[in-house]
Amino acid sequence: MLKFRWETEFKETEIGEIPKDWEVKALSDVIKKIVKGKVPRKPKKAKIEQGDSYLPYLSVEYVRGEKTQTEFFPCSWGVPVTDEDVLIIWDGAANAGEVLKGKRGLLGSTLALLKLNDNINKFYLYSFLKFFEDELKTLRSGTDDRHVDKQALLDFLITFPPPEEQTRIATVLSWFDDLIENKRRQNEILEKTAMAIFKSWFIDFEPFQDEEFVYNEELDMEIPKGWEVKPIGEVAEFMNGLSYKGSEKFDKYEDGAYVFITLNNIEERGGFKTEFAWIKSDRLKERHFLKEGDLIFANTEQTKTGRLLASPAFVVFPIEYSRNRGVYSHHITKVFPKKEPYKPFLYLIFRVYQEDIAQTYHTGTGVWGFDLKNFKENHSILLPPEPILQRFRSLVEPLFQKIINNQKQIMILKKIRDTLLPQLVFGRLRVEEM
Repeated sequence: MLKFRWETEFKETEIGEIPKDWEVKALSDVIKKIVKGKVPRKPKKAKIEQGDSYLPYLSVEYVRGEKTQTEFFPCSWGVPVTDEDVLIIWDGAANAGEVLKGKRGLLGSTLALLKLNDNINKFYLYSFLKFFEDELKTLRSGTDDRHVDKQALLDFLITFPPPEEQTRIATVLSWFDDLIENKRRQNEILEKTAMAIFKSWFIDFEPFQDEEFVYNEELDMEIPKGWEVKPIGEVAEFMNGLSYKGSEKFDKYEDGAYVFITLNNIEERGGFKTEFAWIKSDRLKERHFLKEGDLIFANTEQTKTGRLLASPAFVVFPIEYSRNRGVYSHHITKVFPKKEPYKPFLYLIFRVYQEDIAQTYHTGTGVWGFDLKNFKENHSILLPPEPILQRFRSLVEPLFQKIINNQKQIMILKKIRDTLLPQLVFGRLRVEEM
């Protein structure tokens, strides 16, 4: 049975009030060793034995879940990491000091593993450090201010409840993380299901095998009779968003601001990230606004890998946002389907063919842009009759609605967790029984 109580007896410490029976410790008291990651290299003399197990290389993006693909190496070629380990980004001007939960794999070269003593619960420490991540990011050293200062990190102070209470606190907080992860996995399955239905209907034509097929010269293939091939510009209109000034954009909400949808909201290959910015501008026009559920895609990419350009997403707004519309940036293109059944169909065209579209219609050298005019005129799509699209929409639209609902629930779970976390790790709310 889960039992909480509010603490009433505190003592003053260097990091604020904590319960009288708790301690304050430096990280050096709980960290046995800091192990820096490395790029796996084949040993000069050792051979790869057939029985060697292979582990994924843990880049920052892979650990965060921003990338789903990585290289695999024999476990003896690098620093092994488990799902329970605590990691910190060690190198990088923007991200050094960011705390990450481990994944089974080989530690990436910009990451460090905190090897802990037995007196500290790993998830408790991860949760505490995650809460103070902004402060950890100030612990820099190096001529270009790019690295975590090791001694400053070891001197960093944490609350130290009795080990059994650490475990209870960690268990409560991990419940939220587990629920969030389950929702994310659900969304991956729902997305893959929608893509599988699209491929079955519009690539393999499985539901239409008994119909008459005719040869289409433009596509150089047999297609169901009555289906059309049209430039995508005849099926939808497209518009880029606001070319904003840096002074108009904010990381946190300000009175009168609109939620601002940027490149940071689009997952590579497709999908929406609920990492929001805000904007206040006297230059806003009606064409700069969008609604929740609108279809967008990325029209800019700095990495030139083709993973982000043309990646689509359905817009989601923050749970506490009271306005019924937001603003989108000039790095985002909004899609205006000419008929409502086209919207999920067009999303899946971008999702399934994203890599080909990005490689075919990118422009620029230093930064990739999107050749929208060429795309509208020359990218042809196979368009089934509207009754078929209506049937298809009735199958996949509930999947996308469930994805949006899950994203909303994830935001709620994160908000509850982030409200509880400081109460728990500073002992104001005590977990007495599980």
